[in-house]
Amino acid sequence: MTQQADGWQNLAANIPSNYSRLIARELDMTTRQLPVLLRGTGLDVVQFLSEDSMITPAQQVRILSNALLLSGQPAFGLRLGKRLTPATHGAMGFAASSSPDLLSALRAIQTFLPTRASVIQLHLRQVEEHLECRLDFQVPLDADLQRCLADTMIKVLLEFGEFIVGRPLYEAEICFTHPAPEYHAIYSEYLSGRIRFGCNQLTLKLPMTLCQEPNASANHENYRLALQQCEAMLAQLQTQKPSYQTRLKKMMLSRPPGTLSEEEAAASLFMNKRTLARKLKQEHSSFRQIRDDILSQQAASYLCDSKLSVEAIAALMNYHDSANFRRAFKRWFGHPPEQYRQRFSSRDSLPPAP
Repeated sequence: MTQQADGWQNLAANIPSNYSRLIARELDMTTRQLPVLLRGTGLDVVQFLSEDSMITPAQQVRILSNALLLSGQPAFGLRLGKRLTPATHGAMGFAASSSPDLLSALRAIQTFLPTRASVIQLHLRQVEEHLECRLDFQVPLDADLQRCLADTMIKVLLEFGEFIVGRPLYEAEICFTHPAPEYHAIYSEYLSGRIRFGCNQLTLKLPMTLCQEPNASANHENYRLALQQCEAMLAQLQTQKPSYQTRLKKMMLSRPPGTLSEEEAAASLFMNKRTLARKLKQEHSSFRQIRDDILSQQAASYLCDSKLSVEAIAALMNYHDSANFRRAFKRWFGHPPEQYRQRFSSRDSLPPAP
């Protein structure tokens, strides 16, 4: 584990709550039953149901622990993994599912996984003719939770693989660290390939030839937009002088577009909202200005570098109503999105950010 075991419970909220809402759906819970799932997290139901809310690693672990208990099924992790299809993983899933091949998809997951599940790390290594995908958990977990999360994450990786290859990955070799559980007979119902228990590391092994098969659903334009754009922006930020603006931009870029609140940002910087506003003012900036700068750059790039519809771009940028996106875009650039696309159809003619 790379996180200090005595400090992980104080880590900031950086995990999208949609995973926990999917847990509630898998348990077939009603809104009135949610407090039982949220017991011990400090979250209320309204906050939990907010589509753009983020939760802490400690809250996510507690929700998963509660869910495992409520399900009454030791194999709950396999069920949950089956529900976590590529479409449930936001920009990371968008990049992976539109990638040229499975190897590129796994690299995208490796890059973006910290922005979706900061308690997990994926390591990729080629060993002779195979690719080893090793998963490490960054927080202390009891044996039942570790087994549950291991089941879930292996199933998630196989879901991506099956989506890209178009069939079950019979060539896969799965190595679990936990001993064979009582429900080991049902693993074959959820996981393809050869399964081993009691191994030294949690690993999924895949033939390199399989990883390099072309993705029939590849979309190079979407892949580039989802993966390269944020990488380029982060690389640019790393060359700038450290400031509260830079730190805030990095936080915003590590989250789904527009989802970081001013309160969350201030808490992550160990200050209150008023203090953050004062420090940003000293740098001749503000939270809203920084947020608008990032969103406007992303929106302009999507419009000029892709053929995605305005509605699709609005959804990618977490606007639940395309009308709200259109109003925001006109405020940024003075033109509606369609007119902007017509006027600035090439990268060379992009106007400066507002």
